[in-house]
Amino acid sequence: MSDTEITHAGFCAIIGAPNAGKSTLTNALVGTKVAIVTHKVQTTRFPVRGVAQAGRTQIVLVDTPGIFAAKRRLDRAMVKAAWSGAEEADAIVHLVDAASWVAESRGKASAAQRHSIEDDRRVVAQIKASGRKALLALNKIDLFPHDQVLPIIAELNAEGVYDEVFMISADNGDGVEELEKAIAARMPEGPALYPPDQVADLPMRLLAAEVTREKLMLRLHQELPYQLMVETESWEERKDGSVKVQQAVIVGRENHKSMVLGKGGATIKDIGRKAREELSEMLGRPVHLFLFVKVDERWQERRESYQGLGLEFDS
Repeated sequence: MSDTEITHAGFCAIIGAPNAGKSTLTNALVGTKVAIVTHKVQTTRFPVRGVAQAGRTQIVLVDTPGIFAAKRRLDRAMVKAAWSGAEEADAIVHLVDAASWVAESRGKASAAQRHSIEDDRRVVAQIKASGRKALLALNKIDLFPHDQVLPIIAELNAEGVYDEVFMISADNGDGVEELEKAIAARMPEGPALYPPDQVADLPMRLLAAEVTREKLMLRLHQELPYQLMVETESWEERKDGSVKVQQAVIVGRENHKSMVLGKGGATIKDIGRKAREELSEMLGRPVHLFLFVKVDERWQERRESYQGLGLEFDS
């Protein structure tokens, strides 16, 4: 479909607690991978915009960092980015990890699930204060009998901040099409905001860094804290059509460096291989990826670390 056939276009912010499934939902709506997905909370550090199309409507999805009680500078910058993404959007989806609420109602919630519920309540309060209405999407409904979520729907609906409620599984696609139709109905009349063949406005160098960071998180989820980032330091287009990419994995401590490298460099080599394979598939051409690890104990306090991520340093 050409962009001249688009009659409605706008922005939809997906907000919610960390690990609610926002990146998975964004990827499901777009139909391709534009946001990294891991089983660890706080994976998304900046709003990733994916472009979805529903009929003659273009939806630009803003996948925001999880909203939580922020103490550190980086955390505050992430939360500020999440709310700015919501405030500027034509529609808001509050994505809730329904499995946490069901576990809590049965007295079996873990500490992480209780934190998720606290974050959801914080989101509700913020939506209420903004005077906006949101779509409520209860995610992960494939994990429990649906009747167990009915009291939770009643409780959240009573807050008066939602105009529609959806039960979905972002992971397997249940209910996602109905949610997409509701989002599309809220997009204003207007031409396409992005070319129809573009799925994300994330710069390729930044997306490449995120792919590598995803592989790091998946491989080192038990050993490695969140004090790491990946920077694409060089991107060289080669005459044969391939691309040479050099990235720095920045960690906060010397012992973190040895975790990332692994014995004899085996861990970083495996992470690099998986990142290279995915980048080659995404770009449709060979990628030569070179990774090295460096220690910077104060990277979270450096202004330039935030500029590359599109975050505000003075949050």
